[in-house]
Amino acid sequence: MVKAKPNRESLKELRRLFRRNGYVRKQNRARLAADGRDYKKGDEVRLVANSMAELRLVRRLLRQAGFKAGKHFAKGHQWRQPLYGREQVSRFLTLIGEV
Repeated sequence: MVKAKPNRESLKELRRLFRRNGYVRKQNRARLAADGRDYKKGDEVRLVANSMAELRLVRRLLRQAGFKAGKHFAKGHQWRQPLYGREQVSRFLTLIGEV
């Protein structure tokens, strides 16, 4: 992961997109302790795009900010763009002011 310092406008747009309908999934540490290697879920941020054009915007903004985005996927009539890993999730939330 490149630790680029994104510009203010990019951060503003990522913040708007996240607050509109993004969400965070945190690893369940109790389940990890109980299930060990069988429990594979980790920390994740998901940004939701309403169109393919908006998804391209989200991916571009994330790249500019130095994030390595996961594979996007469709859900319903929207697109989900995940960011995986505790470090990326923490950095993302800090940059957009959600921590």
